[in-house]
Amino acid sequence: MRVATFNVLSGRTPGEDRVDAGRFAAAVASLDADLLALQEVDRRQPRSGYVDMAAVAAEASGAVAHRFAAAMTGLPDGSWTPATDPMPDPRTDPDRDDAPAYGIALLSRYPVTSWRAVPLPPLPVRVPYRWPGARRLSWVRDEQRVALVAEVAAPDGPLRVAATHLSFLRVSGTRQLRRLIGSAGPLDLLIGDLNLPPGPAVRLTGMRSLVAARTFPADRPRAQIDHVLAGTGGLVATGGGAIALPVSDHRALVVDVVGR
Repeated sequence: MRVATFNVLSGRTPGEDRVDAGRFAAAVASLDADLLALQEVDRRQPRSGYVDMAAVAAEASGAVAHRFAAAMTGLPDGSWTPATDPMPDPRTDPDRDDAPAYGIALLSRYPVTSWRAVPLPPLPVRVPYRWPGARRLSWVRDEQRVALVAEVAAPDGPLRVAATHLSFLRVSGTRQLRRLIGSAGPLDLLIGDLNLPPGPAVRLTGMRSLVAARTFPADRPRAQIDHVLAGTGGLVATGGGAIALPVSDHRALVVDVVGR
């Protein structure tokens, strides 16, 4: 089974304003992942050509099951707001699929027996943060984040999988990760952009890292902030690494696993 996580930067290529949906689909397909977590996913946003990026990725990867979970709704021009219902049921709220939103997605080539979205609120106050290249601290207010928890009917047995994208503000991201672990219960896999280096990610979750590779920034990666973590279920990595693709400022992280 191949597991991957990829922060897709809304499908953009650094230095370009226009999103090439075909290029994005080809990048996703090239990962050949059985389970794929995507972050910074647009749905019906002008900047990404109004496409449903989760649906495009699902078709490109051959997924039989996928979900998009919104962290924010509206447009990224200062008017968007935290999503009150990150994963509405299309059977009861079909119009919500057409509303502009931004969040994460989880794709699976195996059937999924249940899905759950876990909102991850930001800190209620502004916190100090030094932007890369800045000399002074700024006071920053974070956005809401979200996680998806899925029960996956994998060939070797069911897996409880969580996918997420945590805050880049360390104090907020740490709080969100603890909330996710407490809400999700025992996990077989946690995959996503945790915005944490390997040491804190392993320590805070009590899980094992299945692959070590620098993922950010894509052109000259200096840090690993994207992770595939395993619980105590016996999953073992047989190979993996970071892959540079013609989309995003992150490298995708891929690992082949066996066992339970």
